[in-house]
Amino acid sequence: QVRLVESGGGSVQAGGSLRLSCTASGVSGGIHAMGWWRQVPGKQREAVAVIDVDDTTTYADFVKGRFTLARDSAKNTVFLQMNSLTPVDTAMYYCVVDPLRYPGPATGWIAWAHWGQGTQVTVSS
Repeated sequence: QVRLVESGGGSVQAGGSLRLSCTASGVSGGIHAMGWWRQVPGKQREAVAVIDVDDTTTYADFVKGRFTLARDSAKNTVFLQMNSLTPVDTAMYYCVVDPLRYPGPATGWIAWAHWGQGTQVTVSS
């Protein structure tokens, strides 16, 4: 059974930083595409960043230059470094693994095989 364990969420003031981690267990051998999505209550989920099997990273426009996604392949773990946070970044952040691939940028891959439980990020002004 695949399990995604997220950590690193919390509360921070605007301009601050947080680092989210996500470890996938129960996945088959090899490298997996993974990513982060976020959701604000009452709004649709939106892609934040994706790292593909060749370590190509794709970011949503609203996080480019502020967030960095990296992986530790040996541990099936990804890290999302979030800098220059603003209250708009307040959301539940979800880790995802194994996408259904569509033509176009990876942030457009809306169907993922597995989602984590989410970790809350709150940014105060």
